Amino acid sequence: MSDPNEQNGAGGAKPLLTAKTILKTKLYSKALKRTTPQAPHPSETMAPGSCYWTAERDGEVKLRLGKNSEDEPPTTVPDLIMSAATKYSHCLAIGSKYKKSWQLLTYIEYYEACRRAAKAFLKVGLERFHGVGIMGFNSTEWVIANIGAIMAGGISVGILCSNSPKVCQVIAEASEMDIFVVDNDRQLQKVNQIQGYLKHLKAIIQYREDIQEVQPNLYSWKGFLDLADGISDEKLDQVIDSQKPNQCCALVYNQGTTGAPKAIMLSHDNITWTTAATVQSLEFKCPPDGQEIFVSYLPLCFAGAQILDVWVAISVAATVYFPSAEAGNWSGPARAPGTGFLTEMLREVQPTTFCGIPWVWDRMLDSLQTKHLDATAFRRRIDRWAMRMGLSTNRRRLLGQIHQPLCFGLAKKLTFDPARKFLGLNHCQQFLNMGSGLPRATVDFFLSLDIPIFEAYGLSECTGLHTVSSQQAFRLPSSGKALPSSHTKVEKENQDGVGNLCVWGRHIFMGYLNDKEATEKKVDSHGWLHTNDLGFLDIDKFLYVMGNINDMITLSSGEVINPNPIEERVKMRIPIVRYVMVVGQDAPYLCALLTMKCQINPETGEARSALTSEVVACCRKMRSQSTWLADVLYNRDPLVTEFINQGIQDVNAEAPSEGTKIIKWVILDNDFSVGGGELGPMSKLNRTTVAKIYQEEIQKFYERASSS
Repeated sequence: MSDPNEQNGAGGAKPLLTAKTILKTKLYSKALKRTTPQAPHPSETMAPGSCYWTAERDGEVKLRLGKNSEDEPPTTVPDLIMSAATKYSHCLAIGSKYKKSWQLLTYIEYYEACRRAAKAFLKVGLERFHGVGIMGFNSTEWVIANIGAIMAGGISVGILCSNSPKVCQVIAEASEMDIFVVDNDRQLQKVNQIQGYLKHLKAIIQYREDIQEVQPNLYSWKGFLDLADGISDEKLDQVIDSQKPNQCCALVYNQGTTGAPKAIMLSHDNITWTTAATVQSLEFKCPPDGQEIFVSYLPLCFAGAQILDVWVAISVAATVYFPSAEAGNWSGPARAPGTGFLTEMLREVQPTTFCGIPWVWDRMLDSLQTKHLDATAFRRRIDRWAMRMGLSTNRRRLLGQIHQPLCFGLAKKLTFDPARKFLGLNHCQQFLNMGSGLPRATVDFFLSLDIPIFEAYGLSECTGLHTVSSQQAFRLPSSGKALPSSHTKVEKENQDGVGNLCVWGRHIFMGYLNDKEATEKKVDSHGWLHTNDLGFLDIDKFLYVMGNINDMITLSSGEVINPNPIEERVKMRIPIVRYVMVVGQDAPYLCALLTMKCQINPETGEARSALTSEVVACCRKMRSQSTWLADVLYNRDPLVTEFINQGIQDVNAEAPSEGTKIIKWVILDNDFSVGGGELGPMSKLNRTTVAKIYQEEIQKFYERASSS
């Protein structure tokens, strides 16, 4: 890797570790005072008569401060990064790959680059509490623009790259967006299409690719940063000092879902408190004892990804690596995060903490299964022995038995370590899953390779995280325990103890921008967030998420059914199936849409027509010769049809009522994908979209019933 002191990266055209930087002693003495802020009296953190929520961009909310003196004192985002720059000034902070070399910034350079961006934002006319939209692939420039916008008193607004111009317009108008920051010409053209409607827009900054056509309000990244020279340190410091922990600094949208995007307002305290609570819940090394290495590939416009990749990273002085510029130049249909580059990047960077989503873990599982099945018979026997030991040992560990079998070290050397190295995770100490929960079969597969995946649960409305699993709080199939000083309660429990999940804590959002009615529905007068998720707590306060109220199916008989547990059982019983969606709204019985596990194009993320090696091996065991998806469609393969029928019968045998049994099923002619619209950007199943795409198949289930 290149010497960080020789690289300018995204921070500007001149080296940042200069006499000019070192001479800013007044600024850093100020920083030292800010790194340990005193907890303000509650009356100082809220406007007179304010409550736990607001729908106004310049509103102030009541912080959920406990009576415990050990509670994290309220602080602002600029304080957080200033503290890191002071304590870890010469530690490597962030790096992006340009062509074949890494351009790296230390924490003091990172901080200076953010201040420089903040000054440039002020110069182009950013107003207090107005939006700065950032639409681009994860990069050094993305995070500098994000922090710079907040430092300058604006509101950072991350925007999903796959959004249409119309969605971008809705977001920009709601946030009174003064500035758009885009990574390439493709995103620039979206802004050009809508800028005539945006009365507040003052500037557009393009940070990757050469500008193809000069525009009056369009700046290159370097040209934009050069504007910083026109703003003094004192003016920026005044803006930073005016910010309060209970004021809005970021907008997050529930993006990639059906319906109009809602603007979720996050305060400084939402971000800084959630960061501190996450650091307390997980295990991170901090200089001088060591340094964490993160890989940032999940879209930073999602709250959970940003908390880990930006704010937790700053808090523990991790080094964050971003994908190369080439990885972000994809011009095809939307694809899942990491597609086309993640494996190669992991092998190069060797992260110490890795956060995946179900789609990514699926790809890793597929590649490991293929590697295993391509090995010699002797190698496969060794791997099966090691994986059986790995699963049984880790299950005993969950029960409190810490002694490893004598042969565990041999299994580690022969199977576990090579598997981690193959994935690029041989230095990784923490494996996290974000988004929807993983199927139990996937969790068990990785557990058998001594890779325990820690589930996390959270909504954008609770700053992305509410519960996390860890070495100290790991229980399958839970999502772990709530962040310190936050609370969970279950309302309207059914006979199984499953009810509506409500959460409380300093991570609960300020409110929906300009939508008082929706905010009042989401947050009650006592400050509890009503998630619409279903679940239960066990005796030790581990959280188990069982579905969502909006997914519930009401049969024509009036029986209300949660499809999620049924779908999970189908995946367990029929390992050749990847996705399951149970349908039956207003119908006499349940039916199921199934997708087979198909090979995935590593560049596009789209499903191929060939079945995975795992499915082919399973077919051979049942004496089927099927290799392609077409071989099993329309009941062409009676052996596969019978195998699935038997699996459905086994699932139905566990059904608590007749109404919860699956009566009919069909294999769909394609596996689900982000590009196809069946999955959201974080690989969550889009039930409404799937129902529309496969409306004809669903109708056929019940046409036959009505005609008989």
